[in-house]
Amino acid sequence: MKILIIDAMAASLDFALRCEAQGHEVKVWMPQRKDGKAYTVGDGLITKVANWSSWMKWADLIFLTDNARYTRELERYRAEGYPIFGPNAEGTCWELERGTGQSVLEQHGIACIPSTTFSNYDQALAFLAANPKRYVSKPTGDADKALSYVSKSPEDMEFMLEHWKRKLSKKVPFLFQEFVPGIEMAVGGWVGRDGFLSYFLENFEFKKLMSGEIGVNTGEMGTALKYVTAEESKLAREMLLPLEAALIRSGYTGYIDVAVIIDKKGCAWPLEFTTRPGWPLFQIQQILHPDVAEWMKDAIDGCDSFCPSQEIAVGVVMAIPDFPYNKLNPDDVSGFPVFGINDSNRYFLHPSELKLGRFRDAPCMVSAGQYLLTVSGKGMSVHDAKSDAYECLKSLTIPNSPIYRNDIGHRLEEQLPELQALGYAESWVYE
Repeated sequence: MKILIIDAMAASLDFALRCEAQGHEVKVWMPQRKDGKAYTVGDGLITKVANWSSWMKWADLIFLTDNARYTRELERYRAEGYPIFGPNAEGTCWELERGTGQSVLEQHGIACIPSTTFSNYDQALAFLAANPKRYVSKPTGDADKALSYVSKSPEDMEFMLEHWKRKLSKKVPFLFQEFVPGIEMAVGGWVGRDGFLSYFLENFEFKKLMSGEIGVNTGEMGTALKYVTAEESKLAREMLLPLEAALIRSGYTGYIDVAVIIDKKGCAWPLEFTTRPGWPLFQIQQILHPDVAEWMKDAIDGCDSFCPSQEIAVGVVMAIPDFPYNKLNPDDVSGFPVFGINDSNRYFLHPSELKLGRFRDAPCMVSAGQYLLTVSGKGMSVHDAKSDAYECLKSLTIPNSPIYRNDIGHRLEEQLPELQALGYAESWVYE
């Protein structure tokens, strides 16, 4: 099969390599970096093309890594029947326009946490003064991602609003949601022409930089995940299946995920959509996909051939400074070798910002940025999966003080019994 990857964020290296390993012909398009230079991610490892539009007719499958760029431009190709597996314009609005996403959920009978949207910081400060509660702030549209913040108190949020007002150059809007204590969990599913495929992905993200959920949000430092059927997943039945008809009507194909907070009474409150592959979620999923890409083409054609392993998988992100701030020029963090890659661990390594380089005149994978790779493991329990992942991680040696968390999956030892008492995550086993 001929696969074109339109990779707006230079994240597809692992997927491209796995597709090639299964005999597919792969072309990858990446944009220029912010400094106008070409990404070096994947250099020497994959075949890149200069213009994605010139390769659309060539491809049997067109895979999109993100919904931030070219989504609307691709709509005409989708309407003409091109085999696109990835977010469309409507689904993108569900994620990026958070108010729209909340409205979609409510229209389908899914109760949401009360939220208020603001167009400037003074509005938010006035609202906070009149309603002094604990809030979660979230950006909407193209607002600065720094606006994603979980406050500890009204005073905490007041200070951050004043700080953003002084420091942030990007425009708002953003919204407040009332803080709801509970356990964060998510469920995702793959959508084909005729709706959801048979398996749904329950997952738990570990977002903070440091172990123990300390430090800044990074997006995701690691994840525990498991494929389940709709019968096994209360969360899929509550959050995803009610949306199926709307997704089919819009022509959406690809991955969609809803993150929730489950409170002590067992009520799941949706937080936000992800209408695209998650990173590194999608990479970790690969060790549960015996068939890497054929099932995607089948899904577009209306056939459900997706048959993932139902083991538990755990993945751990490895990076180098100055991650997660990424203020350094990518060229200044390029060329650091990853030692220890071999035939026994290669399947569980998911390269991100790597390329082919040399050390002592021998070829090896070297850094092409700060976000190097994800290490994964799998097993019948969370304990076995994370143990395998960390054992694999220990086989690697990376210069320049690699950064990773040493507790991915740990908190599930306490959380899974609580969730299972409420009817969620019932097919999971910790140990």
